[in-house]
Amino acid sequence: MQLSFPIIDPHIHQWDPYHTPHAAALAVKLFGKHPRLLDRMVRLLNPKPIIETIGLTEHITAPYLPAHYKQDIGRYQVEQVVHIEAGWHEHKGTGVVNETRFVAGLPFQAHDLALGAIVATADPRRKDFKKLLQLHQEVSPKFRGIRKMASVHPDKGVHAWADEPHLYLNKKFLKGFEHLAKAGLSFDAWVYSTQISDVIHLAKTFPETPIVLDHLGTPVGLFGTVGKGTGKTAQERQRILENWQTDLAKLAECPNVMTKVSALFMPVLGHHFHQQRQLASKAQLIELATPLIQHALKCFGTDRAMFASNFPMDRVSANLVDIIDAFSDIVHSHDENALKSVFYDNAKGFYRL
Repeated sequence: MQLSFPIIDPHIHQWDPYHTPHAAALAVKLFGKHPRLLDRMVRLLNPKPIIETIGLTEHITAPYLPAHYKQDIGRYQVEQVVHIEAGWHEHKGTGVVNETRFVAGLPFQAHDLALGAIVATADPRRKDFKKLLQLHQEVSPKFRGIRKMASVHPDKGVHAWADEPHLYLNKKFLKGFEHLAKAGLSFDAWVYSTQISDVIHLAKTFPETPIVLDHLGTPVGLFGTVGKGTGKTAQERQRILENWQTDLAKLAECPNVMTKVSALFMPVLGHHFHQQRQLASKAQLIELATPLIQHALKCFGTDRAMFASNFPMDRVSANLVDIIDAFSDIVHSHDENALKSVFYDNAKGFYRL
């Protein structure tokens, strides 16, 4: 489906391991001029689960900046993008605020792009959480909210993005979250599908706070084996799908929650395109993503679901033009009048762009 209007992409990541305290900064500093050695060292220094999650190491060791995103977007026009916190490894003191400063200073306009909003990170469990929110706001007027990832899977072979399995239920987290709620900020929640009930609890505890579920709740292993055996059999994959469908429908009952139709081609879902060093075709994207997108639109309606690219993370499995082509076809087949809502209006409203 060729979209006739510029889109808003409410979930991209910008990073530069060569010049910022990024997760891959040390490895890049030591081996950046030797790609094969860099790949080997990143695999050696990082546990298998995170390598399995990202697929190809060059997708985190290489910078991803406005020029790279502009190239990926191809023929599509993007009116505004939203940067979502990613891989910033400066957590002591007020270090996380420097990511907001870094992104706010990137040359988006030089590439005919506009930075619409910044979703930063900060841990609500910290005593200085309120201060961190204020500092993010002082650094950039484009600061809109926080993402604190909580993705931890029962399968220990799947990478854990948090230090406890139910972060959103933690009493200190909930107490700190009150500051975000009072400040009128939004929250990006990312969990695996086994934890969607935690987002329901958070949404019901703070019914006035706008919350968006990133990546449809990432059903790990839905398309193939990951970790220590999740998604190994067709029977288990069907169970993963059915549980995800049930829990997503329950979450959609919370009127303050939206969802991002994004990240459906990260390797952690069980895709193996990156292992074959090939990208999914448009036909494959449609075949695999249709049941997920249609269910999300059925649950949330077309006014509470927003397309997002999650680039460069999904880049290991597909190119962005094909993803937009495929996802817009799926949305159009569900409701031919929904394209503007899903690819523009909903993101604009949620992030106050």
